[in-house]
Amino acid sequence: MASITQALAEAYASNPVDEVVLDTLELRHSSFINADGSPAPIRVVADFEDLDATLEANAPLNAGQTVHFTALAFQFALPSMEEGQAPQIDIVIEGASAEIVAHLESAVAQTRQIEVTYRRFLASNPAAGPHDGEPLTLYIASAKATLTQVVATATLTDIHNAPFPGRVYRPDDFPGLVR
Repeated sequence: MASITQALAEAYASNPVDEVVLDTLELRHSSFINADGSPAPIRVVADFEDLDATLEANAPLNAGQTVHFTALAFQFALPSMEEGQAPQIDIVIEGASAEIVAHLESAVAQTRQIEVTYRRFLASNPAAGPHDGEPLTLYIASAKATLTQVVATATLTDIHNAPFPGRVYRPDDFPGLVR
């Protein structure tokens, strides 16, 4: 997250009684589809009530549209900073529904990782979009589900699928490659 909006900075700094920062998660995978065959991401909000909020203009799914987040308890355990290890974040979703568990089970059989996007909205104006400078996207490395919760470990980057070297030399950009 590069920066936050002025409204979110004011909410954190002054802690007004009438303003609540709502944390949300969106889980995406190619196997998460509905009965129509359309993408069906899992969207949850850490609150007691469901939330209808507008996504950012460059969101991976439903860009700029108002979407529904289901109220569920979840928490992050921030990564430890150990030398020689990639930072990892533990995500715990309490009271996970059978739908969430079924989606995770369908994703296990595939090699593509589950993407998780963390966004913050202000309860007073969720239509204004997320108040993160750029929402944080993580990639789930492992997940375990029980009857009452889902525990996932996510990494900050998808280093396994990143090209190496980072720059791809193509003839369009480098005509000297063509004989």
